[in-house]
Amino acid sequence: MSSHSAFDLVIRNAQAVTASDTVQCDIGVREGRIVQLGLALAGGAREIDAAGRTVTPGGVDAHCHLDQPMPAPMRMADGFASGTRSAACGGTTTVIPFAAQAKGQSLRAAVDDYHRRAEGQAH
Repeated sequence: MSSHSAFDLVIRNAQAVTASDTVQCDIGVREGRIVQLGLALAGGAREIDAAGRTVTPGGVDAHCHLDQPMPAPMRMADGFASGTRSAACGGTTTVIPFAAQAKGQSLRAAVDDYHRRAEGQAH
């Protein structure tokens, strides 16, 4: 970010949807995160004019199947790399994959296994 820019990115004139309201505003982004909503925000290193467009929060997919173990010869269509890339392209910013437990496996062990599978693979 330039030392002359308050934000990495400013999205101007957006109709922004929040958890409680819809407002006409500018959106200030720093290091990939929304840090401020307001009118006539300071300049950004990059600016996008969103006049006439609605900006919404990213979606959450609370039940998906990524890199899930399957009996051979079946396999999941998506691993963490392709599944999270596809999700992001569609506006989904958070995925919560179903963590299948093997018979006798603790839930903690199943979740730890999925964390290992996802490490370095998620977008």
